[in-house]
Parts: sequence; C-alpha cells; structure tokens
Amino acid sequence: MRGLRGKGNSRTMAAGGTATAGLVAAALLAAGCSTGGTGVQDEGAAPAEAASKATPSPVPSGDAEHFTKSVDAVKLLMADPKVSSRVKADLRPCAKDSYPVDTSYAQLTGNDAPDVIVNVLTCGDAVGMGTYVYRGNGKAYENVFAVEEPAVYAAVDRGDLVVTQQVYTRNDPVSEPSGEEVSTYRWSDGKFTRQFWVRNEFSRAVGEGEVVATEAPAPSEN
Repeated sequence: MRGLRGKGNSRTMAAGGTATAGLVAAALLAAGCSTGGTGVQDEGAAPAEAASKATPSPVPSGDAEHFTKSVDAVKLLMADPKVSSRVKADLRPCAKDSYPVDTSYAQLTGNDAPDVIVNVLTCGDAVGMGTYVYRGNGKAYENVFAVEEPAVYAAVDRGDLVVTQQVYTRNDPVSEPSGEEVSTYRWSDGKFTRQFWVRNEFSRAVGEGEVVATEAPAPSEN
C-alpha cells in the first residue's frame, strides 16, 4: 500500500494478479468454444443492431458533478491549526508543483457532501507522516480526525476508516518493519471510534506475517 513499506503487500498483489490471469484465460477459452472455432458468433444481433438497442444505465442528475469536486489538500493542511508545525515544515514539493499528498473522497460521517481523507508522505520513500479526515459543513472543512505518527496511512473500506501504522524496532530499515497495527474506525455520535484492532508481527525467517492479536485492548476515540 502506498504510504507503507514492508512485507505482505507485494505478495497479496501478486496472488491477486495470478488469480485474475487465470480467470481471463478461462473466459477466453469459453468464448472460443462458443463460436465453434469459426471466430464468428453463431447467434445474436449484429454489433450495430445490438448497439442501437442498448440503453445506458441512468445516472442521477447532479451526482457526477457533486462527487468530482476536489479540494486543494495542501492549502487545507497549511490553514489547519490542528496540523503540527513539523508536518507543515516538511510539506514541500517533491518536484515542481508536485506535493507528496494523497487525497481521497468518501462518505464516512453521514454527511451529504463527501469527506476528504488526506495522507501526507515523504518524498523519497513515500512513507506516511500524517493522516487527516475533513468534514464539510457547507462553507468550510472541519478536521475531525488526525494521526501524526511515522509510517501511518489511512484508507476507506466499505464506509469505515482503516488506519495502518507500521512498527519498527531500533535496527529495522524503512523497507523492513517488524510489524504493523491496523485500526478500523467508525463514525458514531459525532466522532470516530475505534471498532477493531489488529497487530501483525512479521517473521524474519520466512517473510510471512503472523496475527498475534485481533481485538482492540480498549476503546479509543479521536
């Protein structure tokens, strides 16, 4: 995952790619058999006729425009008093007008307008420095969640906020953390409350992660 460095992510992506390739091969084989080896579809309307009869799915008016509006994440961070001076000082372009900031939009807080999730990274290693959630109130955005710790990154999973932070020991290189902690937050009663917590400790011997705890030690509120 962007913003995080360590074991587990590349193997998961590779496995997913292998499974996808297998499905594509099976689909192509099935398609070849249905044509009887001629390469021409045996039945059905011609492409032009099928296209003329196709009816596009309706898109609710205003939704596309509503959800494509973007914010200036850098400007939002620099004007936010809750963002530390350390993060602001390090928030510089990696290249001309290119800041190390990832921005996502999702409905996390039950608001009509999408919430804004901002991750601040380092330029060299793309390691997370801080993660923030902003909630729109019609005229401005309010900071409703913030974590400023090394190697932290937030993402959205089915309406929940998932924050991953990698754990390092004294001699760990950036690319090889000793483990990670994954916390799932849900919006409730006007704030984010931690619902689930997992700690993964990575084995140095075989390169695989091992789950050693699956329940949060205590409820945490932000």
